[in-house]
Amino acid sequence: MALKALDIYKLLPKKNCKECGDPTCLTFAMKLAGGKADVDLCPYLSDEAKSVLGATTRPPIRLVKIGVGERSFAVGEEFVLYRHEKTFYHPPGILFKVYDTQTPDEITAATVRVRDEIFTRVGSDLRFNGIAIENTSGSAETFALAVRAVEDAADLPLVLIAESPASLAAALVHCGSYRPLLHAATDTNLREMCALAKQHGCPLVIRSDSLEGLVNLAKACNAEGRQNLVMDLAPVTLGDFIIRSTAIRQLAITRTAPDLGYPVYLDAAKTGRQEAATALGIVKYASVIVTNPLTPGPTKAALTLRQNIYTDPQKPIQMNPGLYRVGTPDKNAPVLMTVNFSLTFFTLQGYLESTRVPCYMLIVDTEGLSVLTAVAAGKLSEMLVRDSIKKFGVEEEVSHRKLIIPGYASPLSGRIEEATGWKVMVGPRDAAEIGEYLHEEWK
Repeated sequence: MALKALDIYKLLPKKNCKECGDPTCLTFAMKLAGGKADVDLCPYLSDEAKSVLGATTRPPIRLVKIGVGERSFAVGEEFVLYRHEKTFYHPPGILFKVYDTQTPDEITAATVRVRDEIFTRVGSDLRFNGIAIENTSGSAETFALAVRAVEDAADLPLVLIAESPASLAAALVHCGSYRPLLHAATDTNLREMCALAKQHGCPLVIRSDSLEGLVNLAKACNAEGRQNLVMDLAPVTLGDFIIRSTAIRQLAITRTAPDLGYPVYLDAAKTGRQEAATALGIVKYASVIVTNPLTPGPTKAALTLRQNIYTDPQKPIQMNPGLYRVGTPDKNAPVLMTVNFSLTFFTLQGYLESTRVPCYMLIVDTEGLSVLTAVAAGKLSEMLVRDSIKKFGVEEEVSHRKLIIPGYASPLSGRIEEATGWKVMVGPRDAAEIGEYLHEEWK
């Protein structure tokens, strides 16, 4: 189990030297207890203390970064079994798989799709993360050419899948400096794979069909100086994956088996039910999911599910406060005020667009709360509305001084008029009625 801050403090040198970047050893101990610092930052720890603290203070699941640059992504560093206990932090990377037996045009098409395709939902741009290339030909030269085709089309994080270290070595000539994920080290090729991973600074997948085998591989890789590991559980069925991934998360979170504290890899394409496997991987702890290119329906389903699961349940999705245009409003266009809860924003925006009435949406910051909740909690007030009108320059955009507020904010109408000097019009409670309201009430 994780040590408490005071227990950690007892093992520290208590010099308050500040060389770790913290003002006191107690502050450093508190960060270690929260998994927010590394024991190696303290230059005066004994090897024995490092051994004890290293196993108990690092995040129960190691953080692993795949790729470099803008599209790189990190996985791992999770602290809970269920998202409602706190939250999940690092969404799984979903990568489309190509095969070196495909034509260059087919490989390029899949790569360009990952590079360019974006699905926008509740204000967030959702996209896939990279490309996995599998050496199905068995030829190192063919594999290298496929990797080069991907690299020529886009700068994306890669997974290189090959049984032969020689094939991986040939591919790494083209992309080794971009830290692709290498798949996979087993009992038979571990030293060669570790050597390749060390040479190019790459994270490495270890593969075994038993937890004991994964523990042994992880220990052996650590002995070879490789700690950025991802675990392939080699499931035969989706049931196998669920059982093993759940067991690994439980053992890692409780630190019962710290050698299993690494992100999990799932090749959904090999299950024969890749859409279902992708969804199960998202909800059951897979951190790297490889799948054949998905059709539009499963694409939106997978990206939406991932967004939902990896949204902090304690923090609603919020829009940036500001003044938004619907259509091409002029100086006489209506101004509708509402809150920055994303569902409220997009619901109202959709109905306003359907009315074809050009208008402005004044979005005020209620910390993501809905209108009714914000009114009840005191987050929506006349002062907030007044300050938002000034901050976002609403008075410069329109010639009138009329403000439409949501029906659920009607108790604030008088106070908003006094604070702003604007005439307040109370709109409907149901956004679906906003079109009829504007046609009848806005003059």
